[in-house]
Amino acid sequence: MTIASLLEPVTGQPGPAHLAHATDWMQGRTLYGGASALVAYTMAVRAFPGLPPLRAGQVAFVAPVGEAIELRAEIVRQGRNVTQLRSEIIAEGRVALSAFWLFGEGREANAVHPSAFPEDWPGPPEDNAEVTHQFAPAFVARNFELRHGQARGTDRGATVRRWARLTEAHDLDPVSKLVLMGDVMPPGAMRAMQRQGPISSINWSFNVLDPESRSRDGWYLAENASQHADAGYSSERLRLWDTEGRQVLDGLQCVAVFG
Repeated sequence: MTIASLLEPVTGQPGPAHLAHATDWMQGRTLYGGASALVAYTMAVRAFPGLPPLRAGQVAFVAPVGEAIELRAEIVRQGRNVTQLRSEIIAEGRVALSAFWLFGEGREANAVHPSAFPEDWPGPPEDNAEVTHQFAPAFVARNFELRHGQARGTDRGATVRRWARLTEAHDLDPVSKLVLMGDVMPPGAMRAMQRQGPISSINWSFNVLDPESRSRDGWYLAENASQHADAGYSSERLRLWDTEGRQVLDGLQCVAVFG
């Protein structure tokens, strides 16, 4: 299993690690953002087992991540309910990814406000046509099945929305799957670009709304929407919904738009 093989060298012990199967998840010169974030998250939970559920993450994509890396993790603060933890990926002697994780025990709810059902709901994945991988990055073609999540011929603005699921059999826990899949769509700014050019994620902050999410057949509706794009950058909102229309991840990202 490719994702299990990718994570196998992440033992929780600080120091060098060799990601022998990184090739399956490369996006240009670097490991795909969701995969590199998952490596850092896996380092955190394996270094400090028994943590509460993940509630939020802040990930900085600093430099390319390849096969030869070093890993480290530390608890920044551990309170009665919340543990805050930092993990980092080092490449060529420098920080390539820095992540700050917030783990928190559940409590009796004092505020209840469910997220809204997504606008322009496309219907379940089986009611939507498959997406060909003609223009998709190699890591997407290898690892994900995609179906359309927006009606063709409509004004999609600066939003990219697709049904997505992993093609391989896997035993990922629910949060690990959300981390891996939360950044799978290209930025919505892609639809607003005047000419084709490279796009690169700089950071990614997200809240986990359901750490026990187990969407039917592994499908999630993934959306990247540009909130503002100018001067070579785009502010993007990233969201995931399950097959029942329940939002399970809410995020924000800064993207560099070249060309």
